[in-house]
Amino acid sequence: MQVLIDAFAKRGDLAHLALLMWALGASALAALALRELGRAVRRFDDFVREIARFNALFGDEQ
Repeated sequence: MQVLIDAFAKRGDLAHLALLMWALGASALAALALRELGRAVRRFDDFVREIARFNALFGDEQ
């Protein structure tokens, strides 16, 4: 990574380097958020299945 920073610094493209670092950071945060969203959806799906199973076992009794 230091080689890339030195190459950008020598050419004076520090703004491009900053933009690249921002884009990489934003992409990493988006990937993390999507991964957590997927986990939350799976947990919710498990919950709904358990409720359906409970209702199938005990829902018809009166």
